[in-house]
Amino acid sequence: MLELFLRLERFTSRIALIAAVAMLVVSVSLGFYQVLTRFVFDAPSTWSEVMSRSSMIWCVFLGAAACFRGGYMMAVEVIYKLVPARALVWLELMVALCCLIVLAILVYFGTQMTMRVSAQMLSGVQISIAWVYAAIPVGAAFSVLAVLARIAAQVTRREPIGPAEAEAPAERPQDSSAVPSRQAPRHDVSSGPTKSSAAPTPTGLTGRTRS
Repeated sequence: MLELFLRLERFTSRIALIAAVAMLVVSVSLGFYQVLTRFVFDAPSTWSEVMSRSSMIWCVFLGAAACFRGGYMMAVEVIYKLVPARALVWLELMVALCCLIVLAILVYFGTQMTMRVSAQMLSGVQISIAWVYAAIPVGAAFSVLAVLARIAAQVTRREPIGPAEAEAPAERPQDSSAVPSRQAPRHDVSSGPTKSSAAPTPTGLTGRTRS
């Protein structure tokens, strides 16, 4: 059952991320078109700015689902360092609970706001402004699934607990182990037999160069 839920959430988060990238491309393209019509052709468009802003709103709320799932939201890492390793699960549960409360509020009041402004139209475009406000409950609903899937994967030990660390502690022992390997051939060169065997070679080489 849990594997089925994680598979469903993976599918929905991928759809949200693809849609967020598409909305970002649309927003940037319309913003570039707005600049061209205003400063190049001296005939500013009346609809591109509104649509660019609306698509950016959709991009933010849809992209939040992927950020919740991957744990890319801002985190106070000091708390994770102060809390013992055994209590990290409870800390993640508390954080997930707070996120779910906020997301549930966004879903509830975002739906009411979307229905309330359904009669209003976007300026310059004959489209209901409810399509823009719908980004709030839709994006929050995707984020709810992402938060539930992340905490379920952490509780079942399918994913590591806590934010991803930027530093790699494994690099330090590699550097320290590489030091004696570089110093080892120096001791071999300074040993007795190597000096006696290497003594005739420079004389032969110098004799050849002189001749």
